[in-house]
Amino acid sequence: MKIIDTHSHIYTADFDGDIATIIANAHSKGVTHILMPNIDLQSIQRLHNVSEQFAGVCLPMMGLHPTEVKDDWQDVLAQMRPLFEQRKYVAVGEVGMDLYWDTTFAQEQAAAFKQQLQWAKELGLPVSIHSRNAHSQTMDCLRQMADPQLVAVMHSFGGTADELDEILSMPNLYVGINGVATFKNSGLREVLKNADLQRIVVETDAPYLTPAPFRGKRNEPAHCSLIVNQLADVFGLSPQEVARITTQNACRVFGVKCADV
Repeated sequence: MKIIDTHSHIYTADFDGDIATIIANAHSKGVTHILMPNIDLQSIQRLHNVSEQFAGVCLPMMGLHPTEVKDDWQDVLAQMRPLFEQRKYVAVGEVGMDLYWDTTFAQEQAAAFKQQLQWAKELGLPVSIHSRNAHSQTMDCLRQMADPQLVAVMHSFGGTADELDEILSMPNLYVGINGVATFKNSGLREVLKNADLQRIVVETDAPYLTPAPFRGKRNEPAHCSLIVNQLADVFGLSPQEVARITTQNACRVFGVKCADV
């Protein structure tokens, strides 16, 4: 069984003491690649360091996380944009909108999101989208930037059946499923029953959203196997078949060579 963790922050300080063990644990559970989205200017060097230390396994993205969008967002993006000419990234990410904690910079978030969507269109890259308490605003931005070639993953999906239907009505949108699917009160299992597995990728969002039965502990890419098992139960398939389909989906979205997995 081979799995791709399509969204993980293992370059953060949470993993400074045992990053090599984390990678080994992931391999032992069949995780062949770990895709790492950027957060802000300060996280870039850490992101690059881990992607270089584990080249070919840890694959970086570049973008500005919506909760980090402030008054200076244009200056920040102006510093990030040239990086795409300097090294290879598998996606633009983590970008989007987050109105859960604070709505002060809602307009700036939307503007920064659309600018980074434009990058993806120019560069021919997929997008890893963060959307929290901002489904309608996120979808509005996507429609305004509509392009049949633009491919994106709605990272950490945990919404309603109607929201899922709206996302999947756009043919190049996928959903990233993580530990939330294992939470008893999330309701996500029921929502996913009518989803198309061909539009789902697996992720951890490590070190966050640790799946049951390890909630309260640090998450890690090895736990992708627990997400696969949960999806297998939802769709009535074997874990091997779920891993095969979701891994092929990840290869298709992010340009990872399927021969590698």
